[in-house]
Amino acid sequence: MLMAHPGVLEELLRRYEELRTRHGEGAARQLEDVSYTLCVSTGTRDIAAALTVARDQLRRSAPRRDDVVSA
Repeated sequence: MLMAHPGVLEELLRRYEELRTRHGEGAARQLEDVSYTLCVSTGTRDIAAALTVARDQLRRSAPRRDDVVSA
């Protein structure tokens, strides 16, 4: 399965959280767009699952402390 680049997921999650706090018609449409993109990027069908998968993928892609020490 293809996986989104961690930087892309980070940006999508950041935008999602930012838009959830904003109000107004424009923000609602943008939130819809970001939610859809998160679902497509994670291969899920709803935003709750997309958020879980995106955060999990980011956790797995983060360098482990052992990797940083040995470098």
